Amino acid sequence: MELTASRLNGHIVKNGETFSFCNTLGPSSSKTGYQEADIFDKDGNKKKGLGGGNCQISSTLYNAVLATPNLAIIERHEHSNDVPYVAKGKDAAVAYGSYDFKFRNDTGHDIKLLFEVTKDNVTASIVILG
Repeated sequence: MELTASRLNGHIVKNGETFSFCNTLGPSSSKTGYQEADIFDKDGNKKKGLGGGNCQISSTLYNAVLATPNLAIIERHEHSNDVPYVAKGKDAAVAYGSYDFKFRNDTGHDIKLLFEVTKDNVTASIVILG
């Protein structure tokens, strides 16, 4: 989670631009520092894979987007199983090449994405610039 949050922290989404979680991050690989962690496959089975923890970041960002006026959800997918870190229906599953989380910035201003990860919490904030 820390790696993904650090890679997205400070990212600017220009007015009128569509943000893609997967295209912004690219594939999760050991070359980019990812280690195996628990993930769910499309059938809801838990297994080990690279990019485990990305969905906690995408889901936290999804909830921040929902709380910010004039951000339009373009693409979002629920997990195949309930996840323990957000309420049912408040998650945003991501998997490079298949599931993405996308939103469009219609605020009239550029925005900045900010993330903080602690031992017990993940926070995503959206700052309107200008």
